[in-house]
Amino acid sequence: MADRLAFLEDIYGEAASAHESRYRAALDAFVQAYGPGPVHIFRAPGRVNLIGEHTDYNQGYVMPVALDRDVLFLARPRPDALIRLVNVEDGFPPRSFTISPRIPSGQRGDWSNYVRGPAQELARRLPAITGMDCLVNGAPPLGVPRGAGLSSSSALTVAAAVALAHFAGWAWQGNEMARLCAEAEWYVGTRGGVMDHFIALLAQRGHALFLDCRPDAAGRLHYEPIPLPGGFRLLVVNSGVHHANVRGEFNQRVAACRAGVALLRRHWPGIHALRDVEGVDWAALEPHLPEAVTLAALMAQGLDLGDLPNVPPDAPLRVRACCRHVWTENHRVRQAVAAMKAGDVDRLAHLLDEAHASARDDYRISTPELDALVEAAREVPGVRGARLTGAGWGGCVISLVPAQQVQRFETHVQERYRTVTGRQAEIFPCQAGPGAGLAGVVRDS
Repeated sequence: MADRLAFLEDIYGEAASAHESRYRAALDAFVQAYGPGPVHIFRAPGRVNLIGEHTDYNQGYVMPVALDRDVLFLARPRPDALIRLVNVEDGFPPRSFTISPRIPSGQRGDWSNYVRGPAQELARRLPAITGMDCLVNGAPPLGVPRGAGLSSSSALTVAAAVALAHFAGWAWQGNEMARLCAEAEWYVGTRGGVMDHFIALLAQRGHALFLDCRPDAAGRLHYEPIPLPGGFRLLVVNSGVHHANVRGEFNQRVAACRAGVALLRRHWPGIHALRDVEGVDWAALEPHLPEAVTLAALMAQGLDLGDLPNVPPDAPLRVRACCRHVWTENHRVRQAVAAMKAGDVDRLAHLLDEAHASARDDYRISTPELDALVEAAREVPGVRGARLTGAGWGGCVISLVPAQQVQRFETHVQERYRTVTGRQAEIFPCQAGPGAGLAGVVRDS
């Protein structure tokens, strides 16, 4: 490997040689777009959530993993405030804009908004933000696939923020940068949490990240890297199913969890989230949680449900089942941390399987296609757990697969899924990669 790309081994380990041609192609494209000279190469990874689904907005626990598939962000500082963007993939036309505390957005859905957002947020915080000439490469097979629930958009946001901060001389801290990136994505109209940005920024190779989604008094989130089992690959299987118009279903689950907390607060005063009763037996909680109740009925009882999303007043909220999922999922995340620290892969596998059953039966966010993938994965000898990952209603399944069984897994799952559903699954063998940052500087591009 050429000396100028020797840094790839620090990032990708044994897989470094597979990435070399990708980096070279990106450098060539950058020079073609902007001319020769030094180039800074930044990167930010995609992610999957190993366990802890729909717990983040309930102030619970999650355990995401950064993938060794990433977005490359090549940049060269400019003497002005102009940002110029090109993308190696088709369908992403060149864009340019000027940095300011109020940057006009591109068209709705325009890819440049994921760079405009962090540029605007940093301009509001730092006195000296310089412009950049930039090239983005998130293309498969080694980039972050779009539309697969692997947070390709958050990876672009994080990569752009890290580049801008570097040229501004800001030595960022994880909590502050994660919040900045989350707020930067509000620019494009999504009000998500900070999990995707936290793992993209703070990941360690070979580790998951146990993250407590309740901020402390100073607004910080606490986290701990947890080593993944050795000898296994994390396989991400994309179902190819993406159900539209599920925002209403999602909002009803948010409302159901808030209703559960409000009802339990009558008996356990002072609680703010389901995690606050994690030390209480579920059998003691269940009688206070109705199987189904409408928002109108809850409001008639004078319950304070806070700032609820748009939920029809007559929509039935499955309070008991939704709360049971979150309550048990928080326990599963904690137990998964203990199992991984102890090297108990069988226990971890059991928890992953339980998590899928809970997401399917209590939270009802699975689909026949996701269930088919989970069943197919479990049929492969040696597989340790399989479950849906992400918001649900489509997207991906993850499995822990012995390294020597990866090819067998891919063949069996592809064939079985095609037989059962008539669809083609896309499979990504992954390893836990490092967090975002400056990969290296090439001075003779």
